[in-house]
Amino acid sequence: MIQTPLQWEDKMANLEMFQKKIEGIPSQSELIVLPEMFSTGFSMKKESLAETMTGPTVEWMQKTAGKKGSIITGSIIAREDTEGVPLYYNRLIWMLPSGEYGYYNKRHLFAYGKEDQHFTSGINRLIASVNGWKVNLQVCYDLRFPVWIRQTKQQPLRTEPEYDLLVVVANWPSVRSHAWKTLLQARAIENQCYVIGVNRTGTDGNGLQYSGESMLVDPLGDPMKILISDEEIFSHTLDRNKLQEIRSKFPFWHDADEFFIQP
Repeated sequence: MIQTPLQWEDKMANLEMFQKKIEGIPSQSELIVLPEMFSTGFSMKKESLAETMTGPTVEWMQKTAGKKGSIITGSIIAREDTEGVPLYYNRLIWMLPSGEYGYYNKRHLFAYGKEDQHFTSGINRLIASVNGWKVNLQVCYDLRFPVWIRQTKQQPLRTEPEYDLLVVVANWPSVRSHAWKTLLQARAIENQCYVIGVNRTGTDGNGLQYSGESMLVDPLGDPMKILISDEEIFSHTLDRNKLQEIRSKFPFWHDADEFFIQP
């Protein structure tokens, strides 16, 4: 988990900063989580900042993930041209060390910040996999929508939850930090999974302040770590035995009679 200030609308400065931080991580990590819009900050200047999947930020992610031997995830401002019409997305990328990737387009756009006026909403969730762990990937405001995040039983004979870890990358302002922490814990309790929420710190170009408070939450909703300093890198090895023990002792996910169905 990398919590840090971001340089406003300065891709190269942010990529150089994250490069140094990632290179400085002493141990081998399976997964490195960066904040929402980690290369630009939460900017609406999509025309000048957006890039395609062959752009400099994606290329940086491929090279850095390959060199570090780790999966890297975080969101960027992405552009796709559809019949000559550009569409813009707040896109979370799941970059493998091999250079292959998956992505998730933020479903719930933050209308209060006019994000919905600049970006296109995604329609599909992305649940990735690493070493037997299933990971649900979400972006910031998605955290407020529990039905979208909820474990599903799309397969009638499913004998285990759909995912084990929820990752939320964010630019969540400090004025709503209580909601941030509460919702991360609530999603862990509801879905009986670990939750990682990585937020930025500092002040953005619109004057919004960010207190970070990135969190690791266990499947009972208890915070295992809250990052309180301005810049901090935290590493932890998740305990699958603990996860399975909690689910076996309290199999609430199995008893629910309503489940989200993807469009």
